[in-house]
Amino acid sequence: MVPVDQLAEFRRQLLGWFRQFQRDLPWRRTKDPYRIWLSEIMLQQTRVAAAIPYYERFLLRFPDIHSLAEAPPDEVLRLWSGLGYYSRARNLQQAAQQIAATHAGVFPSTYADTLALPGIGAYTVAAVLSIAFGAKHAVLDGNVARVIARIGAIRGDLREGRRWQSLQIFADNLLDEKAPGDWNQAMMELGATLCTPRSPECLHCPVSQFCEARKLGTQERIPEKRKKRASVEITLAAAVLVDAQGQTLLLSPPGKSNTKTAADDVARLVSQMWHFPTISVKRNAEAELHQFLAKLFPGKVSKSFRLKRLRKAKHSVTYRDITIFPFRVSLKKLPKAASGQSEIKIVPLSGVSSVTVSNLTRKVARVAEQFHAQSLESLIDRR
Repeated sequence: MVPVDQLAEFRRQLLGWFRQFQRDLPWRRTKDPYRIWLSEIMLQQTRVAAAIPYYERFLLRFPDIHSLAEAPPDEVLRLWSGLGYYSRARNLQQAAQQIAATHAGVFPSTYADTLALPGIGAYTVAAVLSIAFGAKHAVLDGNVARVIARIGAIRGDLREGRRWQSLQIFADNLLDEKAPGDWNQAMMELGATLCTPRSPECLHCPVSQFCEARKLGTQERIPEKRKKRASVEITLAAAVLVDAQGQTLLLSPPGKSNTKTAADDVARLVSQMWHFPTISVKRNAEAELHQFLAKLFPGKVSKSFRLKRLRKAKHSVTYRDITIFPFRVSLKKLPKAASGQSEIKIVPLSGVSSVTVSNLTRKVARVAEQFHAQSLESLIDRR
C-alpha cells in the first residue's frame, strides 16, 4: 500500500490537510459520544447538508441518552421524519434504552459493549470510539474504501467479502495511532470532498504522490462499478378522505411481520408509520381501492364513496420504483373503521406532516393539498 519508510510522511500530509481544510460540522465541535454516535447514524444513507438540520433539531429535544431512551417512540420518529430509513431511528432509541439500562446512561467505551448495541456495526463502533475516546480503531466505509482502493490501485468489487476484509487490514495499517479520531475523519473527509466517485480532484489531493491509481491513470475507473440490483416496479393506490372542514384520516402504523415480506408490502413501504388507506395495485387502481375501502368501512358509508383520481406521484426506496395513484374522497363526515381494523387519527389535511408519517405518505398529502387549494381557487373564481 504505502511503503513503511513513507508512511510517516503520508500521515503528516493528510492530517495537515484535514486540520487546515476540514468542513466545520456541528458534530466535530464535541467529544460527546452520544452526539458523535447520533451524527454517524444520521449520515448513513443521508448527505451531510440534509442531516445537519435534523441533527440540531433532534438534539434540542433529546439532548442526552436518557431523554432519548424515555421518549415516546412516535415523537422520535416524528423528529426523524423526512430522513428516511426509519429503522435507524428505532434502533437508535432501542440502543439508548439498552445504554440506560445496562450502562447507567453512559455511552460504553469498549468495542464489545458498543458493538452489542442495536443498529451499530463495525464501522460505527470504530468511528465513535476513535473520535470520542481516542480508541485505536480504523474506520472503513465507502469513502475510505475508495481512497484506499485508489492509493493501492485495487480493482474489483470492493464490497466482496474477502476484498473488504483486505481493505480493513490496509485501513488498520494506515491508521495514525497518535491521533486515531482525526485520522479517521481525515480519511472520510478526503473521500467525501476530493477523492469522490466521479472526477476526483487529484491536483488538490494532499497525498496524490502516494496514489498508484493516479500514476497508472486509472483513478476514474477505480473502484469498479457494482452491479445494481434490478429495480422492481410497484404500483400503489391511496385514498385521501377529506371532510367539509378539510380534515383527513390516517391509519395506524402497521405491525411488523416476522415473515419475509414482498417487495410491495405496504407496511414496509410506509415505514410502519401513520398512513392514508393504501394498497398494492394488481390491475385496476380505482376498483381495487374501492374494494379495500368497503372492507375498511363496511356498510352504506363506503358505497357512497366517489373516488376522484389525483395527479400520480413517484417515490423510490432502494431498488423499488413506486408509482402512487392518490384518490380524493370528499365527504361531509369522516367514517369510523370497522371493529378490529386499524386505529384512525383525524388531522387537518394541511397538518399531515405534523404526524409521524413517511416520505411516501407526505408526497400523497402534498398532491391532495395542491388539488384542495386549486379547488378552493376555482370556487372563489366562480363567485
